[in-house]
Formats: sequence, C-alpha cells, structure tokens
Amino acid sequence: MADGVSRPRGRGGADESITESAIRRHEERLARDPTSLAFAPLAAAYRKAGRIREAIALCQDGLGRYPRYFTARLILAKAFLADGREDEALAELTVLVEQSPDDVQCHRLLADLHRRRGNPDRAIQHLERVAALDQADREVRTTLDLLRGSEAPAHGLGRLLEDETFVTATFGNLCLRQGLLDDAAQIFVRLLRRDPENREARERLEETLRAKIQRRKG
Repeated sequence: MADGVSRPRGRGGADESITESAIRRHEERLARDPTSLAFAPLAAAYRKAGRIREAIALCQDGLGRYPRYFTARLILAKAFLADGREDEALAELTVLVEQSPDDVQCHRLLADLHRRRGNPDRAIQHLERVAALDQADREVRTTLDLLRGSEAPAHGLGRLLEDETFVTATFGNLCLRQGLLDDAAQIFVRLLRRDPENREARERLEETLRAKIQRRKG
C-alpha cells in the first residue's frame, strides 16, 4: 500500500534511470545528426540496458561509415560476447589489438575468451601482455600463475602429476574439492591442451580460477 512517503531508489533502479536517461540523450543527438559519432555511446547504453541486438546493429551501421573507430569496435566486441557470438567477438578483438597492441582492455577480453574456449596457452600470451602493461593488476597475476602452474605445491602432488595416469577430470575434480587449486588447475590446463573441446575441463578450470581469486581476496 502506498503511504505517501518518498523512498530513495535502490542502486539498481538508480543505475537503470541513468542508463535510460543516457539512451534518450544519445538517441536525440543521433536523430539530429544521423552521421554523428553518437551511435557509439548509444550502442554502449543499449548494451548496458540489455538491448544487445540493437547495440550490435547500431555499431555495425556506424562502423560502415567509421571503420577505424576503435571505441565503437570495442563496444561491438562486448556486445557480441554478451550475445554469445564468440567467433565474431574474437574477430573484432583481433582487429583491435592489431590496431592498438598496448590496449589492456582488449588483451584482458582476449585472455578471458581464449581461456573459456579451452586455449590456455593463448590466454597466457594475452595475460602476460596485461601483466607487463599493468603491473598493479593482482587478479591478472593470480590467473597467470594458475594457468602457468607457477606456484609449486607444498604437499608433494607435483611429482605425482608427472605421471599422465593422474591427469584426468576425476582426479582434477578431487583436487578441486580438497582445495588443492593449483594442482586442479594444472590438471585441467593439461586436459585442455590435449582437447580444447573438453567442456568439463573448461568449466572446472573456470571454477578453479574463481575459487583461487576468492581465496586471494581473503
């Protein structure tokens, strides 16, 4: 029942209001000048509002006029990722890092994308670039150490894992349940090097990484 008392919006409501306001502002600007660069911030606002297909269409149309507009292509890549179109996102991000080899955000997105697609070595290459460009990023270094197997286990499983007999999803899951995250990651990475399409290994590697980051945060 309404009681006539004005209550503050929740944070989510405030964010939605800001996004809708931005959409109206950019739509008005684009209506006044359909050839302006306003298509990019409008597409970004559409993506934040969950209007992914509209964001994609707007970026593609605008990039037809401004093919080297870096920001618009990055927004398009993010929209493709949000729409589950990983191949197209990868193509856009590849163009972007060729255009701007030191863009940290692109390398981060490529690292995440390659890791989720079962290509840990490609992910490592991009993470190494991020680590070189942003030495304060502790989360990237945690992910890099985990994928590389940089942290020596203190419990002696390292020697055991030299035997390929133990490099199985079953043993990896056991390590994960026991909290032996570095060993679990090593197993799942090696499984993916054998078979990048191993869905279980991809999913468990993501789970291991989340647990490792959470542990580091304390």
